[in-house]
Amino acid sequence: MHGPELGVQADDIDSSAMEQEPKQEVLENKDVVVQQVHIDGLGKTKEDLLSYEIADVFQAKNLIDVMRKSHEARQKLLRLGIFRKVEVVIDTSQGEDALPNGLDVTFEVTELRRMTGSMVSVLGLKLPNVFGRAEKLTFQFSYGTKETSYGLSFFKPQPGNFERNVTLNAYKVTGQFPWSSLRETDRGISAELSFPVWKTRQTLKWEGVWRELGCLARTASFAIREESGHSLKSSLSHAMVIDTRNSSILPRKGGLLKIHQELAGYTGGDASFLKEDFEIQVNKTLLWDSVLSASLWGGLLLPIGDKPTNIADRFYLGGPTSIRGFSMYSMGPQSEGDYLGGEAYWAGGLHLYTPLPFRPGMGGFGDLFRTHFFLNAGNLCNLNYGEGPQAHLKKLAECIRWSYGLGIVLRLGNIARLELNYCIPMGVQSGDRICDGVQFGAGIRFL
Repeated sequence: MHGPELGVQADDIDSSAMEQEPKQEVLENKDVVVQQVHIDGLGKTKEDLLSYEIADVFQAKNLIDVMRKSHEARQKLLRLGIFRKVEVVIDTSQGEDALPNGLDVTFEVTELRRMTGSMVSVLGLKLPNVFGRAEKLTFQFSYGTKETSYGLSFFKPQPGNFERNVTLNAYKVTGQFPWSSLRETDRGISAELSFPVWKTRQTLKWEGVWRELGCLARTASFAIREESGHSLKSSLSHAMVIDTRNSSILPRKGGLLKIHQELAGYTGGDASFLKEDFEIQVNKTLLWDSVLSASLWGGLLLPIGDKPTNIADRFYLGGPTSIRGFSMYSMGPQSEGDYLGGEAYWAGGLHLYTPLPFRPGMGGFGDLFRTHFFLNAGNLCNLNYGEGPQAHLKKLAECIRWSYGLGIVLRLGNIARLELNYCIPMGVQSGDRICDGVQFGAGIRFL
C-alpha cells in the first residue's frame, strides 16, 4: 500500500502553461510582415486620405511593433474628427499569398453623421466630413430682440499632415461692454494658415473687419461718444505657441509660451497700429498633490501715423480671470466712469493649488475641486512714445495694482473652470473699481 503521491506527475502538467512564457517571447520577438491593412465601414470618406494615417503600420517588424503602430494609427484616425468609433483587429494572413509570418490589420470605423446640429440658445450646424477628406463646415446663428449674430467657418487639413490646415471664416458678432458703456458690432472675414515648426505651432492670419461702435447707455461719457462710429480694420497677424502642459484648464505640470503680433493698416482700412503681446505660464507639482503655478502676461500697442488707437484695439485688465479683487476690466485710463483701455500692460500671478482639506470624494467627484491661494499684480496705462523705453518701464512700474486671497476652483472637464475666491485688493488707484471680498469667475483662460 502506497501513501499519497505528493509530487507532480508529468501527465498532470498543463502543457499550455508550460509553453506560455516561451511562446509569448517568440510572439513578441518574431519578425512579422504586415501584408494587408483593411478599413471597413467607410461611406463618404475617401480612402486616399486614410492611406497617409495608416502608412506606418506597414513598417512594423514584430508583433509588439504592430500593436503599437496600429494604436497610433487609430489615434490619428480619431483625430481627423470624422469617425465616432475606431476598432482595431489584428489577425494572421489568409489566402494563397499569405506568408507564414504575415499579418492582416483591420480598422473597423463608424463615421459621424453627415450633419449634426444643436439648438439651445444658439442654432448650430456641423458638416464634419463635407467633401470626404476631413473638411469641416460649421454654421452658428443666434437671434435676439436687440442683436443677431452668425458665423460660418470652413476647415481644411492637409492630407497626411493634420496639423497643417487652412481655416476660412465669415461672421457677424455683437458684444456689449458695460465697463465702457460701449456696444460693438463686427462684420468680417478672415483666412488663417496653421502649421507646426519643431515644437511650436505657428499661425498666419489675415482679417478684414468692419466695426461699428455705439454707446450702450445715454450716460456714456464724451470720450466714448467720440469713439463711436464706423471703422475698417485690415490686419496681418502671426502667433507662435509652445504648450507642454498636461491640461489647458487646470494644469499640474508643463509650461506655455504664446507670442502674438498684429500689424494693421498696410493691407487697407483706416486702423494703423502694431500690436505685440505674450503669455508665459509654468506649472510644477509639489508634495501632497499640490501644484505651484506662475504666469506672466504683457502687451504693447504702438500707433502708426498721427491717428490715435481705437478703443476696440486696446488692452484691458482686471477681473476674476486676471487681476482678482478688481471689477471686470475696470482699472487704468477712464473717463467719467467709462474705462478706455490702455496701450501697454503687464500682469503676473503666483498660485498654489492643493487638494480639498481631508480629501472628500477622493478618487471621484472631489478630485474636480482644488483649494486656491493666489497673489496677482499688474498695471495698465498709456505711453508717450517720444519718451523712450526707460520712461515706459518706469511708468509701468508705478502705481502697481495687486491683490491676494484664497478660494475654491472647480474644473469642468477640459472645457472651462469656475473660481470662487475671497479677494483682498491692494494698490488701488483713483478711478479703479474693486471687488473686495467674495468674487466669482468662469472662463478658459486665467492669469
